[in-house]
Amino acid sequence: MRTNKEAARARLWHVLEERAPASGDRLPPERVLKDLVGCSRETLRAALATLEAQGEIWRHVGQGTFRGRAPLGRPVKDTLLLEATTPADLMDARRLLEPQVAAAAAERRVPGDIALLRQRVAEGRSARDRAACERADDAFHQSIAQVARNPLLIALLRHFSGARCRAVWQREWDRTYRRVGVEEFTRVHGDQHEQVVDAIAASDGPAAHRAMARHLEVVSIDMGFLGSEPGTS
Repeated sequence: MRTNKEAARARLWHVLEERAPASGDRLPPERVLKDLVGCSRETLRAALATLEAQGEIWRHVGQGTFRGRAPLGRPVKDTLLLEATTPADLMDARRLLEPQVAAAAAERRVPGDIALLRQRVAEGRSARDRAACERADDAFHQSIAQVARNPLLIALLRHFSGARCRAVWQREWDRTYRRVGVEEFTRVHGDQHEQVVDAIAASDGPAAHRAMARHLEVVSIDMGFLGSEPGTS
């Protein structure tokens, strides 16, 4: 038999799925959630704390409670910039920056880095739903920045990750996922990630740059930000 706290957590999860389905969506305030869940504020806060510890929600004083993991390394003053960033802007910035990051990673990698990157590729291949695909893809691209060993590049990729937590990006990603299907994310994108890692493992900066550029071009086409060209798949 479920305890009152377990029942409250189950009802809260149902409310989240209805009211804040995508990462970055803002949850209703506690006074509204309490009534929706049908529990005391104390029980609600305990349930919210559990979800926060699991990375399902994050909270910011003065801004509210949001679905998904907290953006790492994002100063509060960056909030307005993130809010103004469209998915197309984000992909444009990624296409300009991330091939250079991959090239730097190829020049600076050490043997232990390749095992981490291979693990990230494997995680992407084993993802079986939209949220898992998004988390694995985000982790892969952030790991490339870590291998490049430049604190500013790491911060910029974390900033991109913060933008990916926003509801507007998540809705676009969800539409893309439904359109192209899990096969595109686990096989095609996984193959492209592996090509990037192969180039980094070979310490081949130009090849890593080309592989990452090709990958992000395909993502942009999948999301409808670029027109498909002959030979692009």
